[in-house]
Amino acid sequence: MFQAQINTVFLTLVFLATGINAFGQDPQYSQYYAAPLYLNPAFAGAELATRVGVNYRNQWPGLEANFSTFSAYADTYVEEYNVGVGFLVTNDTEGVSGLQSTHVSGILSYELKLADNLYFKPGFQASYMRRDIGFYENLVFANQINPSDPFGPILPGNDITGLGDPVNMLSLSFGGLVFTDNFWFGLSTHHINRPNQSFLDEGISRLPVKYSIHTGYRISLGRGSPRNDFTHTYKERYFTPTINYKRQGPFEQLDLGGYLYLEPIVLGVWYRGLPYKPVEKQSNRDAVVLMVGFNLPSGLNIGYSFDYTVSKLGIQSGGAHEISLSYIFPPKNPGAPRKRDTILPCPKF
Repeated sequence: MFQAQINTVFLTLVFLATGINAFGQDPQYSQYYAAPLYLNPAFAGAELATRVGVNYRNQWPGLEANFSTFSAYADTYVEEYNVGVGFLVTNDTEGVSGLQSTHVSGILSYELKLADNLYFKPGFQASYMRRDIGFYENLVFANQINPSDPFGPILPGNDITGLGDPVNMLSLSFGGLVFTDNFWFGLSTHHINRPNQSFLDEGISRLPVKYSIHTGYRISLGRGSPRNDFTHTYKERYFTPTINYKRQGPFEQLDLGGYLYLEPIVLGVWYRGLPYKPVEKQSNRDAVVLMVGFNLPSGLNIGYSFDYTVSKLGIQSGGAHEISLSYIFPPKNPGAPRKRDTILPCPKF
C-alpha cells in the first residue's frame, strides 16, 4: 500500500514538472497523405470531388506508454466559387496516463490558377481542442496523506486549483499548396495563435507552433497493361519521391522516401528521423516505414503501414501499425468538363 502511494506521489511530481506540457507535440501519421486535412488545410477540395476518410494509428503497442490516434474527415469542392470545404475530427490517447486530446476542425481553402498547369491553394483551419488528464483520479497530493497515519487511506481533495478540469482551446492554422501535373510543394503552420494548454487555473503553457514542409515529384514509368474496361486506356505506373519536414518546439523530424505505383497497387518505404540533430542529447532516429495500399477504380483507397522502430526503444516497442481508408465519390455529371485538367500528383497515402 505504502509503496503504491510512493509511486503515485512520484508520478504526481513528474506530472507537475513535465506533464503540464505533455501535449507539447501533436500526434503524427506515417501515411500523412492519407490524412490530407490533418497535414495541410490547403488540401481541402483538392480532389475536385467529395471525399471521406478515416485513419487509425497504434504506436508502441508493446509498451504500456502506447499512443492511439484516430481521425475522420470529409471534404468537397464548390466549383462555382473555387472553394474547398472540409471537416476533421481527431482523437489521441496515451495508454498509461490516459492523457486525451480531441480536435474538431472546420477548414476552408481557395484555388487560384497562376499559369497553365500551375495552381496555388491557400487554406485556413479553425479548431476547437479539448484536453483531459485521464489519470487525475490516481494522483496523490501532500494534503491527502494523513500525517498521523501515513500508511492509511488516502484523504479526499487536492490543493491545486483547477487541476483535473479539461482544457478547452481555440487553435488557428494556415497552409498553402502549389502544384503542377507532376510536382507539388506545401507549407502548413498549425496553432499560430499558440493557445494556453495549462491544466492549472493560473498556469501558462503555450502550445508550440507546428510547421510542416512537404514536397515531391511524380516520375512516369511508362504505360502499363490495358485496363479491363471499354475506355481503351492503360494502367498508370510511376515512382514518386517525397519529403516531409516537421518541427514543433524542440522536436524536428524528416520523412524521406518514395512510393511506387503499379495500378492499382501502391508500395512505399521511407525513413523518419534527423540523426545528425539530437533532441535533448538523445538520438533523433525514429523508424523505417513500410507501406502497401490499393487505389481501386471504384474510388476506394485502402492502406496499411508498419513503423519499424530504430530508436533506442527498439522493435520490442511493437513499432506502429497504421490503417487508412478513404472514398472519393464519382462526379454527378461524369461527362461535364472539369474546372481544371491538372490532377494533384501527390500519393493517396
